[in-house]
Amino acid sequence: MQLFFAPDIKPEDKSFVFGKEESRHIVKVLRKKDGDTIYITNGKGWLFTSSITFATEKRCEVTLNSSSYTEAMPYRLHLVVAPTKMNDRYEWFLEKAVEIGISEITPIICEHSERTVFKAERFEKIIQSAMKQSLQYHMPVLNEPVAFNQFVKQQHEGKLFIAHCEETDKKLLKTELAPKESQTILIGPEGDFSTKEIELALSLGYIPVSLGNTRLRTETAAVVAAHSVAFVNE
Repeated sequence: MQLFFAPDIKPEDKSFVFGKEESRHIVKVLRKKDGDTIYITNGKGWLFTSSITFATEKRCEVTLNSSSYTEAMPYRLHLVVAPTKMNDRYEWFLEKAVEIGISEITPIICEHSERTVFKAERFEKIIQSAMKQSLQYHMPVLNEPVAFNQFVKQQHEGKLFIAHCEETDKKLLKTELAPKESQTILIGPEGDFSTKEIELALSLGYIPVSLGNTRLRTETAAVVAAHSVAFVNE
């Protein structure tokens, strides 16, 4: 099944018209034609089965035949990950984390962050593509970047974890997880969190955790964290 994304579709709608860019992709690239079936999600849990009624490169219109709702994942995962020095590595993390299963993503700016530029539009497209590719019907939330000190002082749902590399007493993340829980996990930049940042997080209730015996890149650590949470929920 090939999945298309249209955030504006509602269950009560009878038809829908794709924009010019998506219409061109459907008709010219995928060679879809009148009568073909199209599967669409609005990223809010709904799957729509539709039929093409008008197909040109500039306008592709469909009739919505049926709809069904799928509940979100039984757990909630909020990954808070510092931007990587190279944008393509952060994009790789976004793609893989969405495929594995994630609820929310927040880029966090730390003392050791080398990059603070945030390509929101590009990142949103990667998230959309990964959601469609993995046949998921809930779009993860991508937040604006936020400073570390500001983020950790906010209220967050469920368990709070900070994964860092300092040689201090830490727990293995996988031993702290349980099915159907909510968790927020902080992943630092290439230079790791500063000692001051770690101390602040711990004072606010964050649990220090390790992701294993080896030192991981930022994007790898984030993907390992996502997989660890997904694994205990299988």
